[in-house]
Amino acid sequence: MTKTLVGIDLGTTYSLVSVLQDGQPVLLPNALGELLTPSAVSLDGDEVLVGAPARARAATHPTQTALAFKRDMGTDRRLTLGKRTMTPVELSAMVLASLKHDAEAALGVPIDEAVITVPAYFGEQQRQATRDAGAIAGLRVERIINEPTAAALAYGLHQKDRELCAVVLDLGGGTFDVTVLEIIEGVIEIQSSAGDARLGGEDFSDALAAWVQVELEKAHGPLTETVSKARLREACERAKRTLTHEDRATIALPAFVIGGREVDVERVLSRGDAEKAWEPLLERLRGPILRALRDAKRTPDAIDEVLLVGGATRMPVVVQLAAKLFGRMPRRDLPTDEVVAMGAAVQAALKAGDEAVEDLVVTDVAPFTLGIAVAERVGVRVVDGLFSPILERGTVIPASRVHRYHTMEADQTQIDVRVYQGEHSLCEDNTLLGNFKLKGLPRKAAGDVAIDVRFTYDLNGLLEVEMRVVGSDRVESIVIEDRPGRLSKGEIEKARKAMAALKFHPRESLPNRTALARADALFAELRGPAREELGVYLTQFRAALETQETEVIDAAREQLVAVVAGLR
Repeated sequence: MTKTLVGIDLGTTYSLVSVLQDGQPVLLPNALGELLTPSAVSLDGDEVLVGAPARARAATHPTQTALAFKRDMGTDRRLTLGKRTMTPVELSAMVLASLKHDAEAALGVPIDEAVITVPAYFGEQQRQATRDAGAIAGLRVERIINEPTAAALAYGLHQKDRELCAVVLDLGGGTFDVTVLEIIEGVIEIQSSAGDARLGGEDFSDALAAWVQVELEKAHGPLTETVSKARLREACERAKRTLTHEDRATIALPAFVIGGREVDVERVLSRGDAEKAWEPLLERLRGPILRALRDAKRTPDAIDEVLLVGGATRMPVVVQLAAKLFGRMPRRDLPTDEVVAMGAAVQAALKAGDEAVEDLVVTDVAPFTLGIAVAERVGVRVVDGLFSPILERGTVIPASRVHRYHTMEADQTQIDVRVYQGEHSLCEDNTLLGNFKLKGLPRKAAGDVAIDVRFTYDLNGLLEVEMRVVGSDRVESIVIEDRPGRLSKGEIEKARKAMAALKFHPRESLPNRTALARADALFAELRGPAREELGVYLTQFRAALETQETEVIDAAREQLVAVVAGLR
């Protein structure tokens, strides 16, 4: 049976899976018939929920639901869901497994390989964690592609005959990337990338919630209840979306527990209120944009087009910021939520050798500087912990660079090779990737032993470090181990078995579970006649589920979904 290579946009807030068909990227629906799958995991007793039903439980069961865990990829953080603790890699693997099953259901063929997108500003640790998540989900991930590069591929597929210099502003749920690129006759050349791996639409929701919380506490006292905070956060998320296309939004929180008592909260937010709360975040957006232009040696007036990518770029404040910086209105020719996944499908087709995209070529650049720690003698003093770059950010990849270093002491028989990623002059301000010892050096005078350190960096963000003792045949290649969030082959296999042992909600009944979760979340928000009305339909739907008769269940679910839509 033919196997298909798919493209996956593993997002902070939403994820998508896609494939190239008849020369065009096609997004594949999930069990609900929706293209966007929330990157959410929730535990309901012993049962694991992934996607829409998990996202709906965030307001009602915040301690049993995990969101935005992509931000912690490549770290050793663990998240607690009920009685179970999970790593960001394991949680991401559950989302990937869900997408894999959806793709197999849509295409009717097994899927065992995928191209996965990551933020351009993801470091080597985060990229490896993404591969590990794919392996746990049963996917071979040989190719990682930067999200703005994927977006550029989607635009390049639609604009093969154009020549232009563009800036891609990619503001998703949890990350912000800026990429300067040229498209010339189907060749997409990435000139620079910059970004912030912890800045996205989620931060705008958090900032708005923090601003509203301060205002509410002035009137009602401290907000301490976990469920109340989750309800407020969810209400501010909805208000943020409303303010995207309207000047005002109403936050209504009936029976809201604050200051030790229950009150009905209703507050009208203006777009000006929101923009006041977002001022620090807007300032953070400027830095990566200016840095990417500087690295590409471009001025704003040399940019032909500004392309917006990511759902958060719908916010008027982001559009206004881009227009002000570049002196022109940015463009959204392709759907902002979907363009990265579309590009992932193009990259998957390129990897598979699909003739439909054989005239497309893409280059990329290293998003970070990579180097090692060195010491320098200044007079009689030795200054240690200095960062010596070997492969600079902005270098076109794949690339290989070598620097020569010398021993500092007489009869020195070993050196420490500490590999760092970052832009600071001091290693302590950068990210340590690995620490290795090269032993058995010949005993000679200080400076007489030379070591060539070579960094080889590929399109997937994989780094190989090679050390050669000059004047000998001795060469040692090192594998970076014991990094935060990195799993060994044994740990990956153990995680796969652990995930297989979990009880996942059946895919075929996911529409029922999602309808219940969304209705329960709304029920918690309502009061009075509206709540009573919703309660009636909830009861009817639960009774229908007991019948186990498909037609009865489907009819009751349709009624419940319609009522929920009407009451929002």
